[in-house]
Amino acid sequence: KSKEPVSSERATSSLRPLSTATSPATSLSGPATCVTKVELRVSCKALLDRDTLNKSDPCVILMVQTNGQWTELDRTEVIKSNLHPVFAKVFSLDYYFEEVQKLRFEVYDIHGTHSIGTRDDDFLGGVECTLGQIVAQKKMVKPLLLKYGKYAGKSTITVHAEEISGNNGYVELSFCAKKLDDKDLFSKSDPFLEIYRINDDETEQLVHRTEVIKNNLNPVWEPFKVSLISLCSCDEDRKLKCLVWDYDSRGKHDFIGEFFATFREMQKISSGNKVTWDCVNPKYKQKKRNYKNSGVVILNDLKLHRVYSFLDYIMGGCQIHFTVAIDFTASNGDPRNSCSLHYINPYQPNEYLKALIAVGEICQDYDSDKRFSALGFGARIPPNYEVSIHVHISALPVICIQGVVEAYQNCLPKIQLYGPTNVAPIITRIAKLAAGDGNIKDASRYHILLILTDGVVTDMADTREAIVRASYQPLSIIIVGVGNADFTDMQILDGDDGVLRSPKGEPVLRDIVQFVPFRDFKTASPAALAKCVLAEVPKQVVEYYSHKAISPMYLNFICIIYY
Repeated sequence: KSKEPVSSERATSSLRPLSTATSPATSLSGPATCVTKVELRVSCKALLDRDTLNKSDPCVILMVQTNGQWTELDRTEVIKSNLHPVFAKVFSLDYYFEEVQKLRFEVYDIHGTHSIGTRDDDFLGGVECTLGQIVAQKKMVKPLLLKYGKYAGKSTITVHAEEISGNNGYVELSFCAKKLDDKDLFSKSDPFLEIYRINDDETEQLVHRTEVIKNNLNPVWEPFKVSLISLCSCDEDRKLKCLVWDYDSRGKHDFIGEFFATFREMQKISSGNKVTWDCVNPKYKQKKRNYKNSGVVILNDLKLHRVYSFLDYIMGGCQIHFTVAIDFTASNGDPRNSCSLHYINPYQPNEYLKALIAVGEICQDYDSDKRFSALGFGARIPPNYEVSIHVHISALPVICIQGVVEAYQNCLPKIQLYGPTNVAPIITRIAKLAAGDGNIKDASRYHILLILTDGVVTDMADTREAIVRASYQPLSIIIVGVGNADFTDMQILDGDDGVLRSPKGEPVLRDIVQFVPFRDFKTASPAALAKCVLAEVPKQVVEYYSHKAISPMYLNFICIIYY
């Protein structure tokens, strides 16, 4: 036999790309300081049968939208004659909370091994969604659609999301084996080890494949690292199936034996116990009366590192409450005047609306009921036209971001823009709400306050004090400066150039403020603004829960995001 290493990478299809565009990058966005990897697993049910003599041979193409153009990112293997395929291929994508990442899954009936059909009959259906929608639901099931929005019968596609990231908890494992069976006539076996995770539906997912140790019945494999979500879905009692093979260069590897384990069993090594499994060949066990095993596999070392990420909390059930506060001070100008920052132009949204829509389109993917609420400050409200720091733009929650936009437009004619630009009362109010939620230990809620303002803060000292107090609560503050005012004070609140302190000199516990001047994004896309505005939120969420020593496994509620 030829002695060659076994690759641990999944095999990829040699099919030609569906799109004639240049191949996209492996991520959905450009380089970022903090990237979270998400793995998507795909299956289908009740696909249309396009073949005459047998069933369709389906393949799923994953498309991503970049600058308005759809390009192919990756594709699954082809499963022969199957209308209910479960694909082994795993799609790996970079996930960004602050971006709308549009995806399209297309299912085709494949003819031959190297081409995708171009006829309408080859198309079994498709569906569009965002990566945020999949992540928020963890398991997304949608009907497949043909052209012109027609349903593809009862066909559905299911997409499971799992986070695979350097920020995840991970474990480093080191295995060896002793006295393995010799499968070769003129030399010794060339063993390698495979570990599979047994899913809830009894399917098996390859977790790791070791290198081949040549001509050795007592191999010591190289240590390897694997995330806990990949190894056992963070379930210590989930069954793992481990197989030992004698490598063959033609792919016809000889089976040596198998054993089953759990991550809980593996952790016994930490208390000084030796963790050993019998490597058993079931056929030998049935036929040989005195058969014991085909060798033993030993766990030499286990190093556990538990580090949680933003997605751990979101997918663990973290509820994120969004509040928006809009500046209704007189410095914005009369809304009836076309020079006003609040002027409603039927052909062009004002800067407040642009910022609101850009951020809102991100947030609504994480909202289960799509009901948003919003506040305003600095206005005189009817009937007595007294100054109020808390203007309810809508008396009731509105549906989706478009509902917030309509409520804002309807509110403007009913109020009188006044002043001053006092931000501290709004921050203090939301911080008090967050403080109450911060006392909940069995379920966690996190608040994000978005402030849209046109001017210089008139209560700077009180605002600094409020931010220092708020930094101890589950709260992030995003400030978007609208217009051309001097926003120097806002940069101080941001804290990127130094630690923000209260007037008495007390520093913030953690940096919770992100300031962005809208004028820097006038010629940029809404996505660029949203990306900048929301970029620090995941880090701030993790910092708060890390400080409070709250792990995602205690979060058992559906993710609800209020805007």
